[in-house]
Amino acid sequence: MAETVRAAVQIAPRKIEVREFPRPRIGPDDGLLRVEANGVCGSDVETYRGHLGSMLQDEPRPFVPGHEPLGIVEEVGERAAARWGVQPGDRVAVEIVVPCHACRRCLSGAYQFCPRIRHGHGMTPVDEAPSLWGGLAEHMYLAPGTILHRVDNTLPVEVAALFNPLGAGVRWACHLGGAGLGDTVLVLGAGQRGLACVITARAAGAGTIIVTGLESDAHKLALAREFGADHTIVAGAGADIVERVRELTSGAMADVVLELTPMAAGPVADALLAARPGGRVVLAGLKGSRDIPVRTDVIVNRGLTVVGAFSVDNRAYAEAIGLIEARRHPLEKLHTHSFGLDDTVLALETLGGEVPGEDAVHVSVHPNG
Repeated sequence: MAETVRAAVQIAPRKIEVREFPRPRIGPDDGLLRVEANGVCGSDVETYRGHLGSMLQDEPRPFVPGHEPLGIVEEVGERAAARWGVQPGDRVAVEIVVPCHACRRCLSGAYQFCPRIRHGHGMTPVDEAPSLWGGLAEHMYLAPGTILHRVDNTLPVEVAALFNPLGAGVRWACHLGGAGLGDTVLVLGAGQRGLACVITARAAGAGTIIVTGLESDAHKLALAREFGADHTIVAGAGADIVERVRELTSGAMADVVLELTPMAAGPVADALLAARPGGRVVLAGLKGSRDIPVRTDVIVNRGLTVVGAFSVDNRAYAEAIGLIEARRHPLEKLHTHSFGLDDTVLALETLGGEVPGEDAVHVSVHPNG
């Protein structure tokens, strides 16, 4: 058994290096995960670029990225095994935050906003022992408060690693958006989570699904149609998204609008104007520190319900994993690229569209591959 663990560490914007850390010692209440794969999220790309998270600080604290870890329980304490319901050899998906499980917010189900959170996977600095808090590492530490979900060991690892984007699709389109039978759903943004919203909205019985993307997203828009989108719209080059939605819906507009675009202001206005009176708008696209103008009169006069979508919760993870394990959808088509730990930068830049000739949708890093 190796006494050290290799991990990718972000030390500054656009600067990641592979370091070695002591293998954590596991007691009765914690565990150790051998990471099979860690999905790369658009927020990882923006953090790598210095647009989000700790990289915005004057003196960034180095950390191990990776908040979508999937792996095999390699070591687990006796009390932890009983609490999590796992044994060594079980495959698990790991949630992002490590809440206290005892405060009012945790007990009411809003554990993502726990005021006592000290650690989160893919965001905790390496100077917080035992350093290995992110999924871009050969092994990741499982603290006592970590939230785990069992995943079928027989699933292809690339498909199992879709648990986080599929969880976002479940929560954003169905739980927060309320997409249901016969609804018209507009998805602004054709990234992996936009495509996940297409899959889940279709599974929920949506009547018409419309997806927007850039000209460079032609491969993603094609996948959107394959997964159930009725219409796709190429944004930019003078395209009027709102008017196009009006045409496609014969003036009825969208019952549910999901705004998922990163770092872009225009789609927020489009989302509000494309929703029908009394419709729901879910805002999930992170904009960094940008000030986004919002016409509040549109919200008031159209009686819109506007919801902020922060991350994924326990129910959505569980339902997404159930959707994956059902094997009813060709989810393998969402996964386009796998990389080893030493190619972490290449993985981030590939998902970020910075590598010529590579059309990425879902990208994962396999630290032990």
